[in-house]
Amino acid sequence: MLSIIRERLRQGHRTAKYPQIEPTLPQRFRGLPRVSENLSPQTLSAAVVSCPFAALSDHEGELQIDLGRCLFCADCPAAIEYGALTFSNDYRLATSLREGLLLNDEAYRLADKLGKKMHKLFGRSLKLRQVSAGGCNACEADINVLGTLVFDLGRFGIQFVASPRHADGMLVTGPVTENMKSALLDTYAAIPDPKLVIASGACAIAGGPFCQSPEVNHGIGNLLSVDLYIPGCPPHPYTVLDGLLRLLGKTPG
Repeated sequence: MLSIIRERLRQGHRTAKYPQIEPTLPQRFRGLPRVSENLSPQTLSAAVVSCPFAALSDHEGELQIDLGRCLFCADCPAAIEYGALTFSNDYRLATSLREGLLLNDEAYRLADKLGKKMHKLFGRSLKLRQVSAGGCNACEADINVLGTLVFDLGRFGIQFVASPRHADGMLVTGPVTENMKSALLDTYAAIPDPKLVIASGACAIAGGPFCQSPEVNHGIGNLLSVDLYIPGCPPHPYTVLDGLLRLLGKTPG
């Protein structure tokens, strides 16, 4: 017993102090993109066609990036050759509206707090059923990390549950393959009203790298009403946590 106590004292407190203290992320972390302004028509056109997942578009003569489609790979010529966009270290990406994921030179709008009625129900205790609708397990793995002592998701009153009948909503990952479509809808139907739907990752939002495949539904937006979009491939655990806390009004800013 004494050796256990000594080891506990040696290890100290391992839980991050987020959101009171900002997390320290590595320099190579790719967060919120910054879109270059005043690109020449030739550079703009070349940047748009360079993305294989159609995440870039020409919006009234300016470059626009769809974070719902972007895989944050930074391998496209738009980022390397043309200098049309760069990636910041900002992990805060979750938003409440699909249109909010369309980023150009304007300020990025983060997720809004739930309405008064929904916040009264879920603000202190939120139970989620996680559904992997054909994902590669990357998003699922980073969501599982939130249950470790570093993030300790339970301290915020948020937990993942095994049964949809015990849930207040569901968090969906994966592009919704044809084989998972009915299972996803059945899970949604089993959750008592009122309920929340969260799309986590590029696949759940817009199909991700499988967006051209006829075997996927290109995300859940045309199947269910989504309350929170968390972009990324996969989203960093802090990105997911920040989105959930913003939804519940538990972030300082």
